[in-house]
Amino acid sequence: MDDYYRSLADESEGLYREKGSKFFAYAYPVDSEDEIQKCLAMLKKLHHNARHHCYAFILKPLEGQEETYRASDDGEPPHSAGDPILGQIRSYQLLDVLVVVVRYFGGTKLGVAGLIHAYKTAAADAIENGSIVEKYIERTFAIEFPYSATSGVMKIIDQFSLTILNQSFAENCYYRFSVRLCDYKAALADFSELDQVKVKH
Repeated sequence: MDDYYRSLADESEGLYREKGSKFFAYAYPVDSEDEIQKCLAMLKKLHHNARHHCYAFILKPLEGQEETYRASDDGEPPHSAGDPILGQIRSYQLLDVLVVVVRYFGGTKLGVAGLIHAYKTAAADAIENGSIVEKYIERTFAIEFPYSATSGVMKIIDQFSLTILNQSFAENCYYRFSVRLCDYKAALADFSELDQVKVKH
């Protein structure tokens, strides 16, 4: 697996018209299914008169798992909307992305081939209007250690440029980090070699 992936830097949108139908397309950077549901709810409220809210998303794989993805035709003929949208996300090699295409029916049926073309074009337009960025795949882990081990711990934090997600100081110190996938095993190994430091996955 590569240590980085492509996603969107910010939200973007596009508009495609075909035989009176309007296809409003939106692309969002997302990192969870909860966030996806919030985006869908917001668009359904914004476009409450639209006939279809078709979408697809792909989330990056968690450790030891496959990527999470889904495609919805939302009442359009099977595979005529969600799959073309999903295909565009894959063609741009994106992860952690949701693309929604909202259709206002214009009175003329487009047929399956016409729908596939319309949803594919609208999805591509929304993606192309956004900024694509590369992000590093990261893993998280935690350590617990006494105050006397602080110096050694800080050296490793600096060495791997670890991001501290949360921390607490009681009888012992506790840090939870995120680290680039390429540095994950090496950082864990270095912490494991320190006396009195307990690594927690």
